[in-house]
Amino acid sequence: MMRGMGNMQGMMKQMQKMQKNMKKDQEELEKKEFTGNSANDLVVVTFDGKKEMKDIQIKPEAVDPDDIDMLQDLVIMAVNDAITKIDKQTQQTMGKYTQNIPGF
Repeated sequence: MMRGMGNMQGMMKQMQKMQKNMKKDQEELEKKEFTGNSANDLVVVTFDGKKEMKDIQIKPEAVDPDDIDMLQDLVIMAVNDAITKIDKQTQQTMGKYTQNIPGF
């Protein structure tokens, strides 16, 4: 019976270590900055790992009062690029914790 308890304690320690590592990795990911770019870098956005926009830069040549739709498309393109980068990095960083868990 004691042998089973030792295995359980070892497993609990491993789980606690994994949780600590997950939290550390998540915090580092949230602090990281991600930049998204539109075509020709006319619009550049910066997000943190929590997907909160921190900055947007729009080059003057992207602003055409007669073609607001183009500017809107450029902003959407840059934002989607940044979010894709965040999602990819999140999967690379946090995926190691879920790869062997059923249902993930």
